Amino acid sequence: MTNKTTRSAMNSVLSTLRVLEEVAARQPIGVSELSRVMGIPKSSVQRCLVTLQQAGWLRIVDAERSRWGVTLKALAIGLRGAGEEDLRDLVRPVIKRLAADTDETIHFALRDGDDIIIVLREDSTHAVRVFVELGTRLPLQATSAGVAILARLDPDEAGEVLKRDVKDFEENLPSPRELREEIARTAERGYALNMSGWFRPHVASIGAAVTNSAGLPIAAITLSIPEMRFDPSQEKTLAQLVVDAADEIGRLIAAV
Repeated sequence: MTNKTTRSAMNSVLSTLRVLEEVAARQPIGVSELSRVMGIPKSSVQRCLVTLQQAGWLRIVDAERSRWGVTLKALAIGLRGAGEEDLRDLVRPVIKRLAADTDETIHFALRDGDDIIIVLREDSTHAVRVFVELGTRLPLQATSAGVAILARLDPDEAGEVLKRDVKDFEENLPSPRELREEIARTAERGYALNMSGWFRPHVASIGAAVTNSAGLPIAAITLSIPEMRFDPSQEKTLAQLVVDAADEIGRLIAAV
């Protein structure tokens, strides 16, 4: 490879990275505005956008006006760039306070593609309590945390997730139609409610999505209660505590 070819390839990579940075800072944004801000031809901007879209970093968020935004892949990388332990330190006080207020187990999970990963847990002091191992990976549609995230996604993106084959969980999952109905209910009330189904039978769980400054769901928090101890009359009170905690975590992450 000649020096000229090497320089050309390097310039192309740098331009693509600059486009990613500008979209992240100004989203949603169109090709013409990007071209003007960056001072490069629209054809070059379009090539960079398509490359980043194919790699999963960008997506069209406004099809009518061809405006672009970052995907959750880009957001997750940025979030983890601060270090997983730093993230736990940031979230842990909120989780501990919610666990103390409810005396039930709280799980905090990050979205990773079509899954969530449990990265933090604060246990209940009750002898009988819900337990999920840290590091557990679960499909979005199998948990209240995942359904809370799905309810905050673009409907087309959520629809793609629901097409995923999840054979290991098939027996415990609602049908695709029931899941869509539950996602709609979750979007309306602001939290997901799972009563003795999905991933963990005999468990009642309330999940709320954690969103970033752009309103995109990047994580979720879940209150998990053995079904025998769940009082339906307390649902809204408990749900408000979970939603408030999720909102607080979102603000903390946005401020990092």
